[in-house]
Amino acid sequence: MRWQIEHEKSSTPPGPLQTPAPDPSFPLKAADFEAFRAGRESALHDLLGAHPCERGGEPGTRFAVWAPRARGVSVVGSFNAWDGAAHPMSPVDDAGVWERFLPGVGPGDLYKFQVRSAADEAADEAPDGPSLAVDKADPLGRAAEVRPGTASRVASTAPYAWTDAAWVETRRGRAAPDVPISIYEVHPGSWRRHADGSWLGYRALARELLPYAADLGFTHIELLPVMEHPYDGSWGYQTVGYFAPTSRYGPPEDFAHFVDEAHRLGLGVVLDWVPGHFGPDLHGLRTFDGAPLYEIGEESRAVHPDWGTLAFDFGRPEVVSFLLSSARYWIERYHADGLRVDAVASMLHLDYSREEGEWEPNELGGRENLGAIAFLRTLSEMVHDRFPGVLLFAEESSAWPGVTAPADEDGLGFDFKWNMGWMNDTLRVLAAPPERRPRLHRRLTFSLHYAHTERHLLPLSHDEVVHLKRSLLEKVPGMDEEKFAGLRLLLGYMWTHPGAKLLFMGGEIGERREWNEDGALDWSLLDASANPAHAMHRGLQRWVRALNRLYRGEPALHALDHAPEGFEWLDVHDAKRSVLSYLRWRPEWEGAVVVVANFSATAWPGYRVALPEAGPYRVLLDSGDPEFGGGGRTALPVRAEDVPHHARPASLPVDLPPLAFLVLQRSEAPEEGD
Repeated sequence: MRWQIEHEKSSTPPGPLQTPAPDPSFPLKAADFEAFRAGRESALHDLLGAHPCERGGEPGTRFAVWAPRARGVSVVGSFNAWDGAAHPMSPVDDAGVWERFLPGVGPGDLYKFQVRSAADEAADEAPDGPSLAVDKADPLGRAAEVRPGTASRVASTAPYAWTDAAWVETRRGRAAPDVPISIYEVHPGSWRRHADGSWLGYRALARELLPYAADLGFTHIELLPVMEHPYDGSWGYQTVGYFAPTSRYGPPEDFAHFVDEAHRLGLGVVLDWVPGHFGPDLHGLRTFDGAPLYEIGEESRAVHPDWGTLAFDFGRPEVVSFLLSSARYWIERYHADGLRVDAVASMLHLDYSREEGEWEPNELGGRENLGAIAFLRTLSEMVHDRFPGVLLFAEESSAWPGVTAPADEDGLGFDFKWNMGWMNDTLRVLAAPPERRPRLHRRLTFSLHYAHTERHLLPLSHDEVVHLKRSLLEKVPGMDEEKFAGLRLLLGYMWTHPGAKLLFMGGEIGERREWNEDGALDWSLLDASANPAHAMHRGLQRWVRALNRLYRGEPALHALDHAPEGFEWLDVHDAKRSVLSYLRWRPEWEGAVVVVANFSATAWPGYRVALPEAGPYRVLLDSGDPEFGGGGRTALPVRAEDVPHHARPASLPVDLPPLAFLVLQRSEAPEEGD
């Protein structure tokens, strides 16, 4: 296996449960870093960073950092007045690693590494030439001080007292292809805030956010990056601390409590993770030892043109080991159930967002980033072999083939790929005036041409409700009645379309404002006593709960989600009236679910729906139900008629309201003569 670890002291047996870290008191030697230098180390956190331990019976902390081109490295911190001359570190043979044990230093102490390098490239070969000293946060730091401070904090390496052993042991079953996955995406700092505007901490989020998501019926909660980052406005995507939960919301043990509580409530936890690029902050990974180390060497190629971040150098084996270790750490130390890998397309393509002349072809003359491809395959092998049931999600927006194909079959090995095409097409239709939708009808149906080429997730994410894109509710044209009906229609289509589901916070209550990380969702919208119009917001929330309940409880909506035979069009061609109807099948081919969606603002009396068989049908969901904020339930005949329609043996005439969404099911097994 590509990822096989050679450093026996730092590796743990394959399995889902965390084991205590090895005693870090032994002196490091070059042989400990052979796997690291080969790109095969996934437990670098057991070697580098700050490890409280004892040496010679005296308690303290062992510090170790990789800085191969540094002239010297010192530990500076709150314990030595940040004096770079106080505690110089020693090189570990020729490993490019520096080490120092400091007695009396322990959990809670702040520290950095003062890295001394040549003042300019010309002075590199002159050991006594001018040098430049920069204080750097620990790349393997497990905790940090709250911004605007930038120091790392010594953290305990003792294992958390987890209570989720049963959850973790049965995680493999919850990752099977026939299991429903419905994700509530959250930015922890702006879901809700205290009355004074301050953040909720991890423990407060565990008390308030987790029961809320569980009550709405989601199977998972996904957090925008909680890895340490200095700038609030980056939402965590300009990461600096790849091993540290952000201190904004509390210490590491509080984050572990959050995950533990999620598992107790039956929620999986997916973490947004950014292995493609990192924050450009000088105290972070940037030119760590005086020259590019983690980033690509040529500055023109290292700086990402879209975000101003720095691209990781996947051609450097030590960087691959660093990233593999980060992924393993969040799964092993914090029991994460999945990683959503950000911006995969930008990792795979050397010319991503670059013009001709701004990128260099690979050694084969192509535009593919061969190092990134190898890294992603190694990542998927490591995660799936060591942690069965942990899921990998790719935010991949290109037409790259085999994103969810196994790595040993030339795929990338992800479990799910974000279906950006479905999202873009569907939102474009919903944002268009109803009279223009007939011309856009194909955009509603095109996703089924490729829905089963990969295992897809349908995302209505944070990216769609910022930067003047408007909230989901405000994307829909018309008065409030039309807006809410349109949003219920969108969500109904999403929940009955093949693929896992993801909804960003606020979408479930009809948030009117664009998302702003500096505030909180407008929870007053649910207070109907303050404003009767708010009843529609509460109705939308009930609609999401009902969709999740039906999706999770009805096998036809998930058991064959990734098989083409699980979906069948009843009528895909009614562009003139902007109506779609389709079947979702159960594995036993009985009890199929019928979906009818009217994307027009026009009522269609006597609209005939083709059906696979005659007999009695019942309504499982009706977006017009007043319980969901609708204007009234749709009246249906008691029985479907033996009237052939669209090559089906039976049909049902329905007085279809504007923007209606219906889910039907035959109410009993077929009998002889039906």
